[in-house]
Amino acid sequence: MVFQGYDREDGLWDIEAHLTDVKPYGFQVSTERPFPPQEPIHGLKVRVTLNDQMVIQDIATSMDDIPHPECAGAPHSMHKLIGCTMGAGWRKVINQHVGGTAGCTHLREMLFNMATAAYQTLPSGQWQRRELSGQAQPAVTEPPFYLGQCHSWAYDSPTVQRAYPMFFKAKTADE
Repeated sequence: MVFQGYDREDGLWDIEAHLTDVKPYGFQVSTERPFPPQEPIHGLKVRVTLNDQMVIQDIATSMDDIPHPECAGAPHSMHKLIGCTMGAGWRKVINQHVGGTAGCTHLREMLFNMATAAYQTLPSGQWQRRELSGQAQPAVTEPPFYLGQCHSWAYDSPTVQRAYPMFFKAKTADE
C-alpha cells in the first residue's frame, strides 16, 4: 500500500491510498478466471478529503482491478463516512459504517491506515501554510495528539524532552 497526502488550494486536504495485489505465479480464485503472474488481482484506490479538524468532507474510491464482479458493489456505503472525524475511535467508525458485508476488507484496511498518513500530512502542512503566509505559529499549550502514542513520543522519551520539554515527564524510580 502507498499513502500520500496533499494540500489542496481550497484549504482542504486529500489523503490517498493505493493497493496493488500481484502474485509472482499464476493464481485462480475458485472457479473465476485465472490470473497470470504479475497481473493485479486487486488495484484499489481511496481518496479521503478532510478539513483542518480531520472531518471527512468527501470520499472517492476506484476499483480498477478486482477478482470478482461482485466486488464492484463494495464502495456503495463509503459515502456514510462523510461527516465522520478521522481520529480517536477511527477503526470503530469505519466498522460501524462499512464493516462486514457493507464494505470491502481491503478498502477498510486502507482506511484504517489512512489516519497515519493524515496525521503525518495535516500538522506539518498547517505549519507550512502559516509559514508561507507569514502567520505566527500558535503557542503550544497542550500536548500534541501524538504524544504518548508511540515509543519515540513517550512522555519520558528523549524525543519529547528535546521537542516539547514543557510536556516531558522523567521516569520515576518506581517505573
